[in-house]
Amino acid sequence: MKVLFVFSGNSRQFPISPFTKAQADSLRDKGVEVSYFPIQGKGMRNYFKNISPLRKHLKTNAYDLIHAHYSLCGWVAVLAAAGRVPVVLSLMGDDAQGTFTGKNKVALKSRYLIWLTRLLQPFVQAIISKSALLEKAVYRKSISYVIPNGVRLDQFKLYPGGCREELGLEPGKKYVLFLGNPADPNKNITLVQGAVRRLNRPDVALVSVYPVSHDQVVKYLNSVDVFTLCSFGEGSPNVVKEAMACNCPQVVTPAGDAEWVVQDTAGCFVAGYDPQDFAQKLDAALEFAARAGRTKGRERLLQLGLDSEAVAEKIIQVYRTALGARAPAPPGGQRPAAPAREITPVSE
Repeated sequence: MKVLFVFSGNSRQFPISPFTKAQADSLRDKGVEVSYFPIQGKGMRNYFKNISPLRKHLKTNAYDLIHAHYSLCGWVAVLAAAGRVPVVLSLMGDDAQGTFTGKNKVALKSRYLIWLTRLLQPFVQAIISKSALLEKAVYRKSISYVIPNGVRLDQFKLYPGGCREELGLEPGKKYVLFLGNPADPNKNITLVQGAVRRLNRPDVALVSVYPVSHDQVVKYLNSVDVFTLCSFGEGSPNVVKEAMACNCPQVVTPAGDAEWVVQDTAGCFVAGYDPQDFAQKLDAALEFAARAGRTKGRERLLQLGLDSEAVAEKIIQVYRTALGARAPAPPGGQRPAAPAREITPVSE
């Protein structure tokens, strides 16, 4: 099977998003041929300038289907393919729920993305949402699937004893990690900053590293005491699953499917957006780290089928269905991907 990934290529740091590349690599491991077509330019007008280059690319390169990551990429793919190649669309976040600027606050200028997502749905053969919250934007339920991104467990591995010396972290300190962009209002760094101040503990330090390579992220998650997610809105935040893969205690807000991912895992806590509540949960997570060390988050990921191998099998089944050929369950007995309401029982 030959698949073309159409995605935003506007990041200077990551020409190919680490999550997009990880998904492509996991599909290649299963025998899928994946090629890339990065979209150049930001905003709807500049996105649509890529229609002609993609159309020319499709005339000289044959693919079984196109997998568009983000609704604007989906529009480019649909208009360039003109019905000749099936299109699978992945909803990423903003395209399904707008851009969050605060709790339950969505930027007015981003609402056109939600509208474009609704208009696009009749022209694609399958829609993958990263979480049940994003799937609410899908009205064509018969072609809808909820499949969160998977985590490559060979990449997000365990480092017994951590990497504190390499990272320049003091052995006697308690470290709280924030990995989001501190300049992004949605990532809400002020929440953890306020919580750490309320703890008033000289032995606790907040570490904010952005941007940072995935290899470094793995080392930080293996070395800090607690990871924190403070976002107002997310799709299916990969970093929460990556922290779980590294057995890192964490405090998260109920953004995207974060609450469902960490649910019932000792050492992982869900907090609200009040700094006092977040501080209390952070104190409990630090106490757990001091007493027990690490969580069993990695086991939880495997139970949920959120390793990259299991997720790749589900995506391949969506591809087969989109191509009109329902295939039997893949080797190993895993059942094929089913409509969104059956794949992942996300609690809301």
